[in-house]
Amino acid sequence: MSRRNTGTNDSRRYYEWLDHAETDLRAARILRGVGADGRTVVYHCHQALEKSFKCFLLFRNGRHVDGHNITFLSRQAARADRGFSKFVDRTPPFNRYYIETRYPTDLPFEIGERELEQAFSLAEEVYGAVARAVMYEIKDDIDEDEERAARRDEADL
Repeated sequence: MSRRNTGTNDSRRYYEWLDHAETDLRAARILRGVGADGRTVVYHCHQALEKSFKCFLLFRNGRHVDGHNITFLSRQAARADRGFSKFVDRTPPFNRYYIETRYPTDLPFEIGERELEQAFSLAEEVYGAVARAVMYEIKDDIDEDEERAARRDEADL
């Protein structure tokens, strides 16, 4: 019997996934800018991709998708919206970045400038596509929260 995590403790609020994806993308940008180790940068790119795809899938399908396989997540996103199919063929290297960037490996695992640029570029593109897809919904949620807060403030007066 598998004890696989079902994701029951993960947020069901897609905009939180997008916020966390943005944080990882920002971390990758900062780390890259200061010349940090490429493995750390691409790990944050992986995380930005994973969280972006999960945000989109939760937004579109209303359910959390478990797992860290970027190719699987990109295929699920492409099923939900054909516009995401352009990302699928670029995702396979990211499946290595989840483990090999965090733990020592027996075989050399180096990230060159080309891989770094590809990782960063894809992470930015996917994040942007997801942000555009959910942008109006996030704005509506924020507007609703602000309206509720204003009503509470008026009731307190």
